[in-house]
Amino acid sequence: MKNIINILVRAFLTGIAIGIGGAVFLSCESKVVGAFLFGTGLFTILTFGFYLYTGKVGYIVENKPEYIGEVALIWLGNLIGTFVSARLLLLTRVAGIASKAAAMCEVKMNDSLVSLFVLAIFCGMLMFIAADGYKKINHETGKCLAIFLPVMAFILSGFEHCIANMFYFSLADAWTVKSFGYLLVMTLGNAAGGMLIPLCRKAMVENQ
Repeated sequence: MKNIINILVRAFLTGIAIGIGGAVFLSCESKVVGAFLFGTGLFTILTFGFYLYTGKVGYIVENKPEYIGEVALIWLGNLIGTFVSARLLLLTRVAGIASKAAAMCEVKMNDSLVSLFVLAIFCGMLMFIAADGYKKINHETGKCLAIFLPVMAFILSGFEHCIANMFYFSLADAWTVKSFGYLLVMTLGNAAGGMLIPLCRKAMVENQ
């Protein structure tokens, strides 16, 4: 029970951090600057040991089956955290950023499922690179680059991050059966992308 609470709290705080990153991104006139500052969210998550779905799902390859349950719990905690952060922001003077979030959500909802899935795969790969790079790179500058470069890359490329989209959907009040279904597709795409590199790495090691 303690472990479940620990996972949910860390995942919830991650949702708050992503909400802050999303709010900063939406508040910036420059997309490049916004993409860079969005990385503040991931920096917070990795520095304080919070749990982000897209940073954890790739490690399913290296863990026992019960780890899948932990990842699902992390996804739920991320959802709650992003929802809470979005709803709180709507009570403030910066609520105007919701219009930008609504425009982004409209583009996503008019896209095809195949497109969203593929874009989510690429985002999942970048998020694994960020999480694994931060974990394995010893140099502090390298750790920072591992965080901010993949985040900028996925945002500027238009790739789909399911947790960030939880925040945008909540801020834009765009939750429907369709948007939730689309979110699940992006969730699976992020998982596929996140597991791609560790699967290939595992195959290379086994064939050496």
